[in-house]
Amino acid sequence: MRKYLTMAGLLLLSAATYSQADSALFYQQKGIAEKQARRFKEAEKNLIKASQFDPKNTSVQIDLAAVLQEMNRYMEAREKLLAVERAEPNNLTVVENLAELSVNLRKWDDVIRLTTRMKQLNSPKSVNFLLAKANYETEKYGEALKYCELAFKDDPKKAETPYIAARAFVEMSNYKRAAGCFEQALERDPTNAKWMYEAGLTYYAIPDDKKAIYWFEKAGENGYKKSNDYLENLGNAYLNTGQFDKGMEIMNQMLKNRPGDKELMYTIGDAFYKAGKWDDAINMWDRILTVDAKNANAIFMIGMAYIKKGEKEKGQKLCDAAIEIDPGLAKNRTEKKMPNGL
Repeated sequence: MRKYLTMAGLLLLSAATYSQADSALFYQQKGIAEKQARRFKEAEKNLIKASQFDPKNTSVQIDLAAVLQEMNRYMEAREKLLAVERAEPNNLTVVENLAELSVNLRKWDDVIRLTTRMKQLNSPKSVNFLLAKANYETEKYGEALKYCELAFKDDPKKAETPYIAARAFVEMSNYKRAAGCFEQALERDPTNAKWMYEAGLTYYAIPDDKKAIYWFEKAGENGYKKSNDYLENLGNAYLNTGQFDKGMEIMNQMLKNRPGDKELMYTIGDAFYKAGKWDDAINMWDRILTVDAKNANAIFMIGMAYIKKGEKEKGQKLCDAAIEIDPGLAKNRTEKKMPNGL
């Protein structure tokens, strides 16, 4: 009798299991239909019910993650897919979707792990560009450059690849290599004003002021915001190439925007000094003293300007007064150097 009861119990358990599986399939199909109709909230409800009937059904979790992505709930979608990945580490579709989600969420360590896994699983998708970007974002610049080379072979027309290489070279202070990569990126994306400005900054750092001016001007022509930083860099580049009038026009414009900026006044005074306009240099450095009467660098340079214009005794007294405030300036006078800013 007990044997028959046991058999009956097994039959009931089997029937319940099939019933749960049927219910899971029913709600999963409803969820998929709602998703296709773009009723994502209803799709989510049905897929959650399917998951309750069959918690270990990974295809339900994948469908639910896809619905959550449609609703821009990326973190929740990622958690669903991570659970599936733990259960099915060789599921290439899941690994690929997780890699894409990780890029959107800027989870760069996960991008490296998942794209490396995609390679191991023989994904037909090229991942070299993603590996270049992820390694750059995690400050592994050597690895970033390695994958940039591979990504460039995959798609020589992709502008972002040489751009990432340029940024990696900048981070390693290899400005000449960075400049060449910026040029390659801009050949492929010739209207990107942000990249033009970055190219200008890179040439400015080499230093190659003529090329810096070219890219600064191109950036401005293509709509890059002419902020104070932009104007200051362009103005200094003009001054460094001997284009005094252009440089001073920009510097004077900036001074109207920043009338109490001591560093800017010092730079303008320095430009006048290098151009041999001693009185203009003195007047500009005098303006610094109206906001900082004990500014030793400004006093010293006023003294130097007086010496240059032939008033040696007056200039000498001012240099001595500056040295009393900052004894380190004595070395500048001995070596005939100018102080470096304020």
